[in-house]
Amino acid sequence: MTSQLSAICFNATQPSDLARFWSGVLGWELADAPDTGVVIVPPDESGFRIRFLPGQEPKTGQNRAHFDLTSTSAQDQQQTVARALELGGKHIDVGQLPEDGHVVLADPDGNEFCVIEAGNKFLADTGFIGALACDGTQEVGYFWSEALRWPLVWDQDEETAIQSPNGGTKITWGGPPVAPKTGANRLHFELALSADTGWEAEVDRLIALGAKRTGLGEGDGVRVQLLDPDGNEFSVRRPRWRGSCRVARIS
Repeated sequence: MTSQLSAICFNATQPSDLARFWSGVLGWELADAPDTGVVIVPPDESGFRIRFLPGQEPKTGQNRAHFDLTSTSAQDQQQTVARALELGGKHIDVGQLPEDGHVVLADPDGNEFCVIEAGNKFLADTGFIGALACDGTQEVGYFWSEALRWPLVWDQDEETAIQSPNGGTKITWGGPPVAPKTGANRLHFELALSADTGWEAEVDRLIALGAKRTGLGEGDGVRVQLLDPDGNEFSVRRPRWRGSCRVARIS
């Protein structure tokens, strides 16, 4: 069995506060997992979780990845925007045009996200988080398709997108030009293995596909941090925390 996408991780200045924001926007349950930060869990327990980790590095430039949230109607889009603003989000300008139908916002920690207008065919039937839209090359799209064994659902003009065979959120890469990376990414993938999967063998497979070791997390028996072909951090860990989450009591 290959590694599975278990979580999208945010490095946050106030992890608990940011978890509350996204829990309120998405309607996902807040949970905590001992020694692994705060997580929010999708209602059907399928797909990935979102995990919030402490990180104090200042934000420089736009993130390399952001969520695209879907809408079922114009009113639904307005309600999502209003809910985000009430919870501490704000409007931002990233160069969008006045005629664009999507709304660009930032969460309380400055992480960009979009609320997409209703009727977007590319995001049809994906769920509320329609896409994790990434700044990246065609090569990295191919890498992640092989790494997760998710099929390519778009591969045109150096733009790529993958989606789980079970459906749900798409992960997209916009192709060139790709902005240079400055510092560690605020968002990164966390992969998990089942207990009967050979951990080192899976790490070796990812390296053969084009990942590189960073030396972080080596030897702790829990996780290893790697870089994908575009230099984006991701971690591979045994999913010991996945079954032990409980409803959080965060004051």
